[in-house]
Amino acid sequence: MSANPDSIPGEGPARPVSVVPPDGVIAALGARTGTHGRSASAAALLQRRLERERLRELIAEAEAEHGPVDQAVVDAKRALLRGDVTDAAENA
Repeated sequence: MSANPDSIPGEGPARPVSVVPPDGVIAALGARTGTHGRSASAAALLQRRLERERLRELIAEAEAEHGPVDQAVVDAKRALLRGDVTDAAENA
């Protein structure tokens, strides 16, 4: 069965798979979640990783089509979202 690359990470029923992480990863995960939260936490981490990879792909596609993002505009919009509004940010 082939996965749909456009499907949303986290949708659909859960099913068991075998993953063999290093001992250090298991210990760190257990320290954060306890022994009963590891599976859900690992699933959430995998989902987040897939979302970040898809976002990077979308950004690359947009930059290929429209050119690179102007960092000054990004910084101004970030300041606006954080409430650090200045005249320069309001005009971005």
